[in-house]
Amino acid sequence: MGIDLLPQNVRNAYQIEERHHACAILRSDFPEQWDDLIAVLNSFVLRRSHVEAKGGNKSPIARALDDLFFKRKWIEHGYEIAVTADGARTLAPTHHVDYCKGRVAIETEWNNKDPFFDRDLTTFRLLFDLNVLSVGVIITRADELQKLFFDLGKTTAAGAATTHMSKLIPKMYNQASGGCPVLAFGITMKKYDPKS
Repeated sequence: MGIDLLPQNVRNAYQIEERHHACAILRSDFPEQWDDLIAVLNSFVLRRSHVEAKGGNKSPIARALDDLFFKRKWIEHGYEIAVTADGARTLAPTHHVDYCKGRVAIETEWNNKDPFFDRDLTTFRLLFDLNVLSVGVIITRADELQKLFFDLGKTTAAGAATTHMSKLIPKMYNQASGGCPVLAFGITMKKYDPKS
């Protein structure tokens, strides 16, 4: 079953991996988030102009995903975690999660260094263990886009140490996320529009 629960058009356009029944949990327990995620994945277009744009604080690709999620009322959220020992309270904040709705968190890793995957999966594990998160999702790029970036002169984006699926999958399977259900999507060439 697993990823077979996703619509065929999503399975055709993305490289997909999951851990701990993430698809089944999302679909049955979080139908609104499931519908939102599928709508965003279907709506997203990887535009050539966005790939070729100069780097900056946030790429046009990441901003395009932001717009799609924020229109569906997903919010960026930072969790404040406190531990008390012998009356002394210590804060252990996590980084901000890109998109949250209820007990589902989504991270996008478009062109970061691959240790960002460790950070995301560790955050998912911590929030799952604290019973505030049920499913974590990561959206990144499929390995096949590396050649596209190289062909378009974006050699830094095609670096072997940047975020893409072959860097994420081993981390998912080495228990970096603990018992947290995780679903990962790698954007493929089928989402690419060379004319926009």
